[in-house]
Amino acid sequence: MKKKALIILSGGLDSTVLAHDIVARGKKELAAVSFDYGQKHRRELECAAAQAKILGIEHTILPLPFINDLFDSALLQSGGTLPEGHYEDDNMKQTVVPNRNMIMLSIAAGLAISQGRTELFYGAHGGDHAIYPDCRPAFVEAMKEVLALCDWQKLKLHVPFLHDNKAQIVALGQHLKVDFARTWTCYAGKERPCGKCGSCVERREAFALNKLQDPLF
Repeated sequence: MKKKALIILSGGLDSTVLAHDIVARGKKELAAVSFDYGQKHRRELECAAAQAKILGIEHTILPLPFINDLFDSALLQSGGTLPEGHYEDDNMKQTVVPNRNMIMLSIAAGLAISQGRTELFYGAHGGDHAIYPDCRPAFVEAMKEVLALCDWQKLKLHVPFLHDNKAQIVALGQHLKVDFARTWTCYAGKERPCGKCGSCVERREAFALNKLQDPLF
């Protein structure tokens, strides 16, 4: 019998490739959850829905309006001007949404347990460590312990890309024939990727390292 699992699917490249990889391995009964928290780049939610349809998996979008209303981040519609530059530049810390991953993991854990799922996946990767404190290995290890103890039913957290870079994830996605045109990375919230925000810069570098043309540029 396949183990029942839930993935936090943002609609970005990393979580999309992870979802395709899980389905391709054929060992999990997978469902997906996405969060509408007032992010400028809401286009990613459309991509998440499209990818879930491609994969034939159940998909839920949960609204978290309090994050946009109360939290301080340039990534939010209520926030200031989005910084530009390299993904690891210090000014990219302006895009941190305080405690975002802990909040989302907590809610996803509650959903997974309610649905009788025993495994939870999210797509943090090695390139996130410099900027996002809730993507660091120490945070992940702590959350693994918390989610194993948060309910009578043990929930196992998987973060397979934790030590991989974006180029490695793009290479895997290419191997899995992921439709990269139906992923969204840009933080700017426009119809076309800005090409200048840290997320765009990192994505373009990853495709270039694989000698691939990104369909979004």
